Amino acid sequence: MTDVSPTAPPSPTTATDPRSTTARRAALAGGVGTLIEYYDFSVYAFLAVTIGPLFFPSTEPGVSILLTLAVFGSAYVMRPLGGWFFGRLGDRRGRRHALVVTVVAMGICCGLLGLLPTYAAIGVAAPVLLLLIRLAQGFSAGGEIGGAATYIAESAPARRRGLFGSFTPVGSTLGFAVAAAVVGLVTTFTTADQLAAWGWRIPFLISIPLAVICLLVRVKLEDTEEFTEMAARQEIVRSPLRQVVRENPRAVLQVVGIAIAMNGTGYIGLTYFNVYLVQNLGFSKAAVSWTSAIAIAAACLTYPLAGMLTDRFGRRPVLVSAYVLYLVIAWPAFALMGATGSLVVVGLVLVVYMAVNGLAQVPAFPLFTELFPRRVRYTGVALGFNIGTIVAGGSAPYVAAQLVESTGNVMSPAFWVIGVALVGLVTVVTLRETSRRELPV
Repeated sequence: MTDVSPTAPPSPTTATDPRSTTARRAALAGGVGTLIEYYDFSVYAFLAVTIGPLFFPSTEPGVSILLTLAVFGSAYVMRPLGGWFFGRLGDRRGRRHALVVTVVAMGICCGLLGLLPTYAAIGVAAPVLLLLIRLAQGFSAGGEIGGAATYIAESAPARRRGLFGSFTPVGSTLGFAVAAAVVGLVTTFTTADQLAAWGWRIPFLISIPLAVICLLVRVKLEDTEEFTEMAARQEIVRSPLRQVVRENPRAVLQVVGIAIAMNGTGYIGLTYFNVYLVQNLGFSKAAVSWTSAIAIAAACLTYPLAGMLTDRFGRRPVLVSAYVLYLVIAWPAFALMGATGSLVVVGLVLVVYMAVNGLAQVPAFPLFTELFPRRVRYTGVALGFNIGTIVAGGSAPYVAAQLVESTGNVMSPAFWVIGVALVGLVTVVTLRETSRRELPV
């Protein structure tokens, strides 16, 4: 069972507090790296409508989109394997080592996508290569967000883990916003023929210099005191995965449940709305990309506030408020989008939707780290989070598109949002409040 440490004493929060300075540096490095990795991972989704016919030509546009989204979702199948590999690396060799490797691998994969020949050039080999590269991206992404959350939590004062931990979801969500903005920029300055011929490659190739920037930031980091102390005391375990499954199965399942709720709701706003607005409602690609970028970025401004709320009131109350709000707004959100021809209204709906997702994400990442002892923390967080992401993250845009395709009802994805929010509520019932305790040792 997980060790429970005593309640933490109040932590100093002044600008001169060394631990606060370290936490700010860790939060910045973790957040920037996660932003770049999630840019790499998500730019595919914002180009789905464009690259679908290039790699999956079909007389039915809906079929091309479904196959493209299926490849998007397939990357998530590799995330648990990546979580195991990078979790083992992070728990045995250090958090910093794993975080450096993930960003390099992701940048290489994204760059390769930008160089990939299309179906017209090499036939069926094109979608096969597309699938293989996406699987490699999924493997790399499997170690990123769990590692960033662990690194930041171990660097932050106990009473401010929520605030500093908010940099992880800010980074991952802003990665989607930056991807949308870059796609919007490329779409604005190219014709439809140019975008299909070569313009779609630009957002992928931009990942190469971004990865170099992140690498320069992360190689300068030192490992956390938690890991350094653990190594000095020879507490490093031979098989973190076997140990976490044997000793912390309840915690892993709790992370899975919370991850299902946060990813199942979040990926609807981050990826599916983009396809829905273009494919089903007829908005232009450029306008939707810009609207998504601005709305998602605006919603991210609320995430540090969610971090302060979860430090003040606890993880459980903030999580419950997020899930209840999703039960309330899911149907009206789709109804408003379907009824309006105004991108301003669409943008406002998306801001509210993603701000609520901040309430679901921000408490989750520090909570995950608070459920596991340090010797298996990276592995436990990565394992549970990636399983939950497979179930309801990568599958969310595909399931939503399939619901619309099979029912003919553009409102049907609202039921998915309601369902995963209920999973989150049930999971929260099984949790104890962890926000006011030191991390388990």
